[in-house]
Amino acid sequence: MKFRAILILFFFAVLKANAASYNDTIIIKSDNSSDRIARDLDSLVTTWYVKIAVKNNEETKGDTIGFSCPDTVYSNRINKINSIIKLSYNSIIKNHIEVYTIRKREKFAAVLGLKDYYFPMIEDVFDSYGLPAELKYMAVIESALNPGVVNGRSGATGMWQFMYSTGRMYGLTINSIVDERRDPVKATHAAARYIKDLYSIYQDWVLVIAAYNCGPGNVNKAIKRSGNKKDYWDIYYKLPRETRGYIPQYIAAAYAVTYYAEHNIVPLPLNIPVATDTIMVNKDIHLAQISQVMGIPLGELHALNPQYKTGLVPGSSKPQSLTLPMNHLGDFINLNDTIRSYKPDVYLNKNVVIADPKRSSFISTDIKGKTKLIYTVKDGDNIGSISEWFKVGLSDLRNWNNIYKNKIRVGQKIVVYVNPTKSEYYSKINTLSYAEKQALIGKIAASNTQPEVSSVPEETDGEFITYTVRNGDTIWDIVKMFDNVTTTQVLSLNNISDPGKIKVGQKLKIKKKS
Repeated sequence: MKFRAILILFFFAVLKANAASYNDTIIIKSDNSSDRIARDLDSLVTTWYVKIAVKNNEETKGDTIGFSCPDTVYSNRINKINSIIKLSYNSIIKNHIEVYTIRKREKFAAVLGLKDYYFPMIEDVFDSYGLPAELKYMAVIESALNPGVVNGRSGATGMWQFMYSTGRMYGLTINSIVDERRDPVKATHAAARYIKDLYSIYQDWVLVIAAYNCGPGNVNKAIKRSGNKKDYWDIYYKLPRETRGYIPQYIAAAYAVTYYAEHNIVPLPLNIPVATDTIMVNKDIHLAQISQVMGIPLGELHALNPQYKTGLVPGSSKPQSLTLPMNHLGDFINLNDTIRSYKPDVYLNKNVVIADPKRSSFISTDIKGKTKLIYTVKDGDNIGSISEWFKVGLSDLRNWNNIYKNKIRVGQKIVVYVNPTKSEYYSKINTLSYAEKQALIGKIAASNTQPEVSSVPEETDGEFITYTVRNGDTIWDIVKMFDNVTTTQVLSLNNISDPGKIKVGQKLKIKKKS
């Protein structure tokens, strides 16, 4: 017991010092604490899965105009929320509720889409520490469930908004390549340990939530200045300005997540793979290598592995976790050597920054020195043909434009990076007819209507289809065109030992769908 008391005192002293510097940033923030909610919700629009969902789900917005409820309705609903944490109601809380349900309701729909992915994980971790599951709402007000968010003023980072010093104190690795404050699982474990330590000091969940925001030093000052009162609302005006809004924000988040349907808010359907698996890698590998060889959008890999700031997974220094969609895991294992041997001089060079950590989309260093062109998709176009016309890789084209599963639409603007000495030649492609564009690559257009997929099988024989490899194709691209085959099956059927060495014009046998 004596040792634990000394440990807690040490913890308090360190956190008090941290809180002092944190308080400096509070002074310069807006007096309106609801601005924090709005800012975090706005940040979601830049995240990869949300951008894709917004683009593909314009029709699922629900009602775009929110409405206010009488105080009695808000109060009665809050009283019905199952929680061991005391949830009050007043006009301050009402203001925050209406940020979620009225002012930023369309962006709050993205949080509702994310909660189905992140809440089960948070609940599982908190349960293992004996913490109330409803503390998960703290992640909504800390980051709007955005693991990559960075507070530009304080530097607090990740879903749980850890400062550098506090993150290091709770065992998170933070350097120029890896920032585990962005790792949803590891950061949630660290947050759980921090919350348990705060509860050992206050024995009151509301004060714990407040102390998580501003540090125990500021909460203790407020208690002392209020005559040793230990009720949040009794010390409310002695707390830092941002923390005064923090508990109301927490209650508002609990309300909005519970009663969004009553406000006609439709969760944004996000294409986050619910079934994922984590594999440990013990050699350096770059997310861009995985993307290029396997054809997984680079933005998706970064969204699943946000802790790798530059995209480099530095497994050679110590084993690192890599999260992949479950259906890609077997192919990653089979293609491991091919992935690592793909442009290692570019992607495994720690002095080369592949990704900008402030952006949600990541672009290969292959564009350096190239000219950027914009191509407008025409009727009959497909992503494979566009890659052939501009002589660029199909995977590159998808990564530059965050294109998922080769789907494009008429009128869409496609970014293409080309050799600057040929930019004038390629810029004319945008004005050519389909037949003229096909002629550029030595093909005759039978009609101006082409299939959506990048290329099509040319021959059918018995139980097999013969597919001709095109420019930019990878084994992974080809397999995705067919419903009944796997990468391993195609490699075995065609006696291919190195999937990275398929050639343009090569004939591949694909088993027909039975």
